Amino acid sequence: MKVIKLDDINLLDVGNTIGLTGSIWTNNEGVSYIALLPEFSIDDLGEIQALEMDADDWAKFIRQSDLVETEILKNDNGNLKKVLVRKTARIIDTKMQWRVFQRDNYTCRYCGQTGIPLSVDHVQLWEEMGPTIEQNLLTSCKKCNKMRGNIHYEDWIESDVYKIISNNLPEDIKLKNIDKINELEEIRKYSVNVLRSR
Repeated sequence: MKVIKLDDINLLDVGNTIGLTGSIWTNNEGVSYIALLPEFSIDDLGEIQALEMDADDWAKFIRQSDLVETEILKNDNGNLKKVLVRKTARIIDTKMQWRVFQRDNYTCRYCGQTGIPLSVDHVQLWEEMGPTIEQNLLTSCKKCNKMRGNIHYEDWIESDVYKIISNNLPEDIKLKNIDKINELEEIRKYSVNVLRSR
């Protein structure tokens, strides 16, 4: 069996093209059992690779698979002791959503449209541990949110697509969008500190 690291796979594939097919259980005699979900068979597994991950890797992996409430417990010497996971969805509190909409004048921060269905977009991608805090959220119309997809914010702001759709944005909003790039480092530090404090 090939042993790989988390960096050997594309984290954004977890929960998308890399999905759950079952679980592995081990007894105290060292025998492991692969328990497959009913719709899968051993023939569906193909090549099996073992992911060797530390506690931080586990937090990233589990969060990406839409299991966002993760408690990583370490023993006194810092080794992984237990991982507690509670299944949740990527749901943004309605009050927070409306505060973001109000802050952004109910206007898409990417194309400037108003009077259309709005959503909130994570500046630092949710899939990459981006926190669901107001500083990391922008108002986006559903079309722009979909167009951005999983493009890193810096790349999105520099993309030809953004340059075209942002033509009608007032200059102050364009500047705010560019300034958001400078805030990303603080947002990332926040994410890391939240994970470490658990």
